[in-house]
Amino acid sequence: MRPAALAVLLSGTFVQLMSVTVMQLAVPRIRHDLDAGPGAGQLALAGYTLTYACALITAARLGDRYGYRRLFVLGTAVFTLASLAAALAPGADALVLARLVQGAGSGVVAPQILSLIQTAVPAGHRARVLGRYGATMAVASLAGPLCCGVLLHFDPFGAGWRVALALPVPVGIAALALFRVLPDGRGAGAATRVDPVGSALSLVGLALLVLPLTLGQDAGWPAWTWCSLALSSGLLAAFAFSQKRVPHPLVHPEALSAATTRWGIGAVLLFNAGIPSLSLLLSLHLQGALHRDPLVTALTVAPYAVGGLLGSGMAEAAARRLGVVALAAASGSLAVVSLLVVPALEAPAPVLWAVLAAGGFAFGLFTASAFSLVLRQVPPHAASSVSGLLPTAQQLGGTLGVAVAGMVYTAGAMGSAMVYEAVVFLLAAAATARLRRTPQRVGPGRGPRRNPSPLS
Repeated sequence: MRPAALAVLLSGTFVQLMSVTVMQLAVPRIRHDLDAGPGAGQLALAGYTLTYACALITAARLGDRYGYRRLFVLGTAVFTLASLAAALAPGADALVLARLVQGAGSGVVAPQILSLIQTAVPAGHRARVLGRYGATMAVASLAGPLCCGVLLHFDPFGAGWRVALALPVPVGIAALALFRVLPDGRGAGAATRVDPVGSALSLVGLALLVLPLTLGQDAGWPAWTWCSLALSSGLLAAFAFSQKRVPHPLVHPEALSAATTRWGIGAVLLFNAGIPSLSLLLSLHLQGALHRDPLVTALTVAPYAVGGLLGSGMAEAAARRLGVVALAAASGSLAVVSLLVVPALEAPAPVLWAVLAAGGFAFGLFTASAFSLVLRQVPPHAASSVSGLLPTAQQLGGTLGVAVAGMVYTAGAMGSAMVYEAVVFLLAAAATARLRRTPQRVGPGRGPRRNPSPLS
């Protein structure tokens, strides 16, 4: 893949994830400026994730059918227009609607990026490209709060949060202008139709799962949230059942046939049940309980961003030499860091900076190598299915983690929430360690590979 094409793809990944994290600091100011209640503020933050997570599986299959480049352009156009609408929103309702549309556009784009990498990049270079993809995710997740903190503090033109929400617009316009540099690949099932029943079951089931998780705590967990969770379980079970019996399933049968892929997706879900909630809790605690302004908050967590950059830079070499051991070590390290955060908040500033830098390094190492190590085992004809499942696991893990960590924080303050974070990261480390004991996929007419470790 040409450098220009890779730059266009990675720019899409960058602005999608930055659009999630930039709101973590912006919500209090948005609520004040738009006179919005807590529910509207939460929807502005969570609405993006809701439609993003719901669209991924179906969008991956649509890319197979109609072409990855075509779906990338469509999703980028929707995302860019919605980003502009969010920045110009005259009120809370318009902002929530724009964020919902923005998330849907992002959900269309994300699986096309992974599918294009899997189909257009030669196998010998794929690990390096996927490492850069993961590094971009790590940097984007950390750049949002930093950029937003600076913009909110200096408030250029009196439109600080609006400028922050508009940051993806020029990047999206540039990607649309350069879309012809992208290869126009399609999946093996391009000639087959997209399963409408499976699409409906997955979209509605995921929506009914994500919605109560994002709004339940602020609403006091009323009856509708529990009914929604129960109904989502039934719909998603029906979706899994249907995929085994329809002629053209949304999820290719081989996508989850390898135990390495199943455990890898599980590890990504568990890891992301800790990462977004950890950064969100830090931002909320610093601005709320400790009364820091957005710029001071951004500068306080800056060592986390620096550590993330360093970890991302070393991820490719660590994955090549250590395989899944690098993932397990990163998850275990974050468990330790989580337990050190509370005492570090009461210590001199350099102590907190060192703890956060170590956490950022582990975060960057895991994020920049996890997708590469999991996708390495996926057959080409199932690549698009896993390209939808991995970011879906990432988003569902993040949504679940924010909901649970938020409840724990409200009930028992920061110390209890950090214990939750440590438990989740230890579970993710256990899942990655399980990968080393999983047998290799053996193709037809082939013997097992020499290396007994499936991902190292």
